[in-house]
Amino acid sequence: MPDLVGAGGPEWRPAAELDVADLLDTAARRWSAQPHAAAALAWKCYSYWCALPAVLGFAASRRVPLMTPDHVLVRYSEPRPFLTLALRAPVTAVLADDPIVATDAPGLLIVENEDELLGVLRRSLVDAHLDPLLEEFRKRARLGRRTLWGSVGSGVAYGLSRAADSLPGPLLDTAHRLLRVLDADDLVDLSPRDGGGLNIQRKTCCLAFTLPTPKVCTTCCIR
Repeated sequence: MPDLVGAGGPEWRPAAELDVADLLDTAARRWSAQPHAAAALAWKCYSYWCALPAVLGFAASRRVPLMTPDHVLVRYSEPRPFLTLALRAPVTAVLADDPIVATDAPGLLIVENEDELLGVLRRSLVDAHLDPLLEEFRKRARLGRRTLWGSVGSGVAYGLSRAADSLPGPLLDTAHRLLRVLDADDLVDLSPRDGGGLNIQRKTCCLAFTLPTPKVCTTCCIR
């Protein structure tokens, strides 16, 4: 968690005050992309980094940092990395029997069971943050919700797969459990990968193939 916490500064802006039009203009210049492709790629990047702390926190230790817009700081620019996210005054949802509760650590939201913990993850990440932001993206680009939300599904699966060696329990079960909570379980096909991790097959496209130098992701539905 400490590595995720940012002190803020002139280059950072709260996610609650994000200028989506400026973000998409920056993405268009960054990738030399048409507006719809720039929006799809910016969304793919933003939703991945926004979901990752909560998803991996649940999978690894049943601790979920609240990724609401008031807790998230955003920094973006044309050079790499295009986007960086951090947390300010973080609040973490934990189970009542988590040992950290006994330490009286600040910034804890205590819940009784894993279903309640997943509910907190859903409300803070999706209902409070990604859903409203997605509508702002759609106002500025002709993209369907399914196209954009497919990147949430693939991003969650990819993040879990990359962290497979450090996650307890059956990875495939954990992935499906989280994807169902995020309404993304029908947007990717998953299977165990030999040697660990997941085979991931998207059912939607992030439009990277439309760039001046086309790219087809290994998980893409386009061949």
